Amino acid sequence: MGGFFGTVSTVNCVADLFYGTDYNSHLGTKRGGLATYDVEKEAFARSIHNLESTYFRTKFEDELDKFKGNSGIGIISDTDPQPIIINSHLGRFAIVTVAKIVNMDEIEAELLSQNMHFAELSSGKTNQTELISLLIIQGKNFVEGIENVYNRIKGSCSMLLLTEDGSIIAARDKLGRTPIVIGRKEGAYAATSESSSFPNLGYEMERYLGPGEIVRLTANGVEQMRKPQEDMQICAFLWVYYGFPTSCYEGRNVEDVRFACGVKMGEKDNSEVDCACGIPDSGVGMALGYAKGKGVPYHRAISKYTPTWPRSFTPSKQEMRTLVAKMKLIPNRALLEGKRLLFCDDSIVRGTQLRDNVKVLYEYGAKEVHIRVACPPLVYACPYVGFTASKSHMELITRRIIKELEGDSDKNLEKYIISGSPEYEKMISIIAERFGLTSLKFNTLETLIEAIGLPKCKVCTHCFDGSSYF
Repeated sequence: MGGFFGTVSTVNCVADLFYGTDYNSHLGTKRGGLATYDVEKEAFARSIHNLESTYFRTKFEDELDKFKGNSGIGIISDTDPQPIIINSHLGRFAIVTVAKIVNMDEIEAELLSQNMHFAELSSGKTNQTELISLLIIQGKNFVEGIENVYNRIKGSCSMLLLTEDGSIIAARDKLGRTPIVIGRKEGAYAATSESSSFPNLGYEMERYLGPGEIVRLTANGVEQMRKPQEDMQICAFLWVYYGFPTSCYEGRNVEDVRFACGVKMGEKDNSEVDCACGIPDSGVGMALGYAKGKGVPYHRAISKYTPTWPRSFTPSKQEMRTLVAKMKLIPNRALLEGKRLLFCDDSIVRGTQLRDNVKVLYEYGAKEVHIRVACPPLVYACPYVGFTASKSHMELITRRIIKELEGDSDKNLEKYIISGSPEYEKMISIIAERFGLTSLKFNTLETLIEAIGLPKCKVCTHCFDGSSYF
C-alpha cells in the first residue's frame, strides 16, 4: 500500500520528517524516500533507498545531514522509487503518492502520443508517480492539475507535493480510499497517512482531509484549495489489517474496531473453547474482544518475533512471503498442549499462512484449532489499493474453491458472498477441512460495517462483495 508524511515548520524539519515517515513503515517495504526544500538556497535534497532487505531508519540515519530546510516530504512506498522532482511551467516540485492506477497503460500510451516522455523507470516499467506528475502539469495550476489526475485515473491516488515556495500541497484520493490526516504543533503543520505518526513528535491531530480535498500547508496554517466531495469509498481493510492500532480514520480508532469485531463474534459464538488467541499483529485486538464477548481468557499462544521480521505481505516473491510468514511467529508449546484453542486473524487471502500455522499448532499438541476471521471471505481482487501482492483473483483461495465447485471461477459469485447461503457454507467448510480446522467462521459484512461505524455507502467493501466503483 504505502504511506507518507510531510511537514512544514518555522525551524529545521528534518528530525520530524525522518521519524514521521518511519512511523509509516508498517505500510510497505519496497522503497523509502525523503525530499526537503531549502528556501534560502533554493535547493531540493532527495534520497531514495531500497528497503526490501532492511528498514527505513537504517538506510537514512547516516545521511540526514544532507537534508536542509523547514519543509519536506517522505514516503514508504510499496510500488515505485519516490519522491521524484519535476521542473515544469508550474515551477519545481517534489511529489510522493500512495496510488494504484488500473488504466496506467492506456494513459501512458496517450501521453507518449502527445510527444511526452518518461524518465523514471521502475523494474522496466513507467514509474506511476511520474505519470501522475505529468497529468498534474497539464493543468494551468496545481488544483487544476490534481483534478486532472482525479478525472483521468481509475484506481486511487493520494499525494503530497513539496513546492519551491516551501509549502506542501496535500491532496486526498477523489473517493477517499486512502486517508490523509492533518496535525499541528507550535510553529509546524504536518500531513500523513497515519495519525500514529503524531503523538511522539508532539503534533495534535487537527482533522482528516475529505475525499478529493486539496489543501496547502505552511508553518502558519492550512489553506483549503479544493473542497471535499460528499461521495466516499474509504478502504475497509485499513481497520481490518493495514492500520496501526493507535491510528484513527474518519474518527474511528483501528484497535476499537478490531476489538468491537471480536466482541460481536464472541457473543454469538457457541463453540466450546479454552481460550482466545490472536495471530500477531492485526489479530490481537480482535482476539481480546472475542475473549470478552465469549467470556474466556486471552492467551498469547503465538508471539511475533518483532526484532527482525516484517509483515509477511510485503516480499515480492511467494516463496519469501511463505518463509517470512512462518519464521516471524513463534508458538508457545506450554500454552498449546492439550488445549481447545480459538485463534483470531485479520483475513485469509491465499491460505498459505493459515496452512502453516495450523500444522504447527497441532504438532505442538493443540487438541482443537478454531479460527475466527475479522472480515468476510475475500472473493474479489482489489482494483483500488494494493492491499496484497496478488496479481489475479485466482490467487484467492475462495476463487480456487469456487472454480472447483462450479467449473468456472466467475460463476455464481453473488451466491458465495451471502453469509449463510448454501454456497457460502460449502466454501467455508472446504477451507476448514482443507486445513484441518475444528471450525472456521468469518465475520459478516454487516458486523464489520457496524464496528467501523460509517454508513455502508461510505466504505469500500469491493473485495468482499464486488461493490464499489471508480
